[in-house]
Amino acid sequence: MKSPDPLVIGIAGGSGSGKTTVAQEILQRVGREQIAFLQHDSYYKDLTGLPPAQRSEVNFDHPNSLENELLIQHVAALRDGKAVEVPIYDFSADSRTGQTFIVQPRRVILVEGILIFTEAALREMFDIKIFVDTDADLRFIRRLQRDINERGRTTESVIEQYLSTVRTMHLEFVEPSKRYADVIIPEGGFNTAALDMVVARIEALLKQGTEAFEKNS
Repeated sequence: MKSPDPLVIGIAGGSGSGKTTVAQEILQRVGREQIAFLQHDSYYKDLTGLPPAQRSEVNFDHPNSLENELLIQHVAALRDGKAVEVPIYDFSADSRTGQTFIVQPRRVILVEGILIFTEAALREMFDIKIFVDTDADLRFIRRLQRDINERGRTTESVIEQYLSTVRTMHLEFVEPSKRYADVIIPEGGFNTAALDMVVARIEALLKQGTEAFEKNS
């Protein structure tokens, strides 16, 4: 008998909204051994070989900057019980490193990213769609801290990018995608009540899948 179909969960929200915190809470509370975790950030297109002038014009907050086709292939493969090789992206160089890491199929497939609800073919793969909704000022501060500490960027470059692309792309693509969500979590990982409900729902669906599988075996 084929194993129960994996539960596919998408977590979206603006840059710095707390998506990763929510994802980590789910990983911790449901159990990392049960979850295949994919981050949309891993699927940025490789800009190696692109002249510096053209590279500087790339809008990393637009859906076209991501290789959504590969992410869709990976979700489908994991759903079919196959392991996938996820690219490793170097944000300081705006390119893929050439290295990958293996993600094994699990009972839950968890996908996290700013723009995952903007792509219809990807959006339709999710059994549960979660949107993390956080005020713009908090999102900007978190993005500023992350890009300086983790991605080697200057304060000026982060501010310039935020004003030129991040804010406009959020209003054009990210915020409208909230209407596709099944669950909206204000304040991200700090919203314990919402996380309790989400985790309880995931665990209930997993239990239902197991019981149905055992009944038909």
